[in-house]
Amino acid sequence: MFYRAVGRRVADLLTIKGTADGRVEAGLLACKRRFAQAVLLSGFLLQGAAQADYIDSPQAQALINELVSEEGFSRSDLEGWFAQVEKKQSILDAIARPAEKTKTWKEYRKIFVTPSRIAKGVDFWRNHRQTLERMEAEFGVPAQVVVAIIGVETRYGRNTGGYRVMDALSTLAFDYPRRSPFFTKELKQFLLLAREQGQEPMTLKGSYAGAMGYGQFMPSSYRAYAVDFDGDELIDIWENPVDAIGSVANYFVRHGWKTNTPVASRVRPAKGYDEKQLNVSLKPQHTVSELKQKGFTPLADYHGESMATAMKLQGEHGAEFWLGLNNFYTITRYNHSRLYAMAVYQLSDELLQAFEHHEAQ
Repeated sequence: MFYRAVGRRVADLLTIKGTADGRVEAGLLACKRRFAQAVLLSGFLLQGAAQADYIDSPQAQALINELVSEEGFSRSDLEGWFAQVEKKQSILDAIARPAEKTKTWKEYRKIFVTPSRIAKGVDFWRNHRQTLERMEAEFGVPAQVVVAIIGVETRYGRNTGGYRVMDALSTLAFDYPRRSPFFTKELKQFLLLAREQGQEPMTLKGSYAGAMGYGQFMPSSYRAYAVDFDGDELIDIWENPVDAIGSVANYFVRHGWKTNTPVASRVRPAKGYDEKQLNVSLKPQHTVSELKQKGFTPLADYHGESMATAMKLQGEHGAEFWLGLNNFYTITRYNHSRLYAMAVYQLSDELLQAFEHHEAQ
């Protein structure tokens, strides 16, 4: 497509119109100048082709056909969007080295549990106090947990991502084979979401993985769990913190959050503890009583039949041993990482202490 466009442009520029006085030399000089311009133009266009030619991708065409036949999209609209999409190498680089898989707990914690993030979280909590109180009453999720999620994900809405979502999802759908099926599904969900919300797909921005808004919802999660929490008949987590608060809480409830139950506890490991039980599964597979028998006694007093998972993390002062309970697992449903869930849990605890201290003054 780009080669044909360049060819037509070069042909146009090399056309020499007759001159009134027949000065052929001047015409040839003009021709040379125009040819040089054409070469520069062709280089620019070919560079763009290397970045943005998903319209010719068989996978993109298959998705276009599916959206036209099954969802009633306009083929011309879809082809127009995919012709603008750019492959982003920085996205492929970022997804190959996520912090959850490359950093220790000591390093990871320093990113998210910081005085600055705690202070800004208290400000966010105070600014949205009534919404958070209503959320707690309706959903049963503690305010500090929802504030912590939004703080970890986007610094309370300050950093919601700078990639066009179409670029991010297309790059991962068509040039990241290992997870191509997942991101192709999310790309389809994104186009459905944009149509439902009356949004122009090429203008919406998010993370390198295509997550959006205050709470960084993937398109499928947006469509499934986002709620209109302010009653304006529009579900907007891109710019509306009220909807974002309700949506994060709804996501947690739909993924098994249990009101007034603990998240995690430090463990005092017994001598000869069973190392095979550590970091095995994010989902609890043993009762607290069973884990006690295997050498993991929580410092908090938990019901023996509560389900839990045992963890060992490399912290600031060496190895840390933890039990994660049902609500810890629910946090990992947001991001499948024990480091992520621990950061949210510890930030939420720091936020609660800071908020209560501020209110007591």
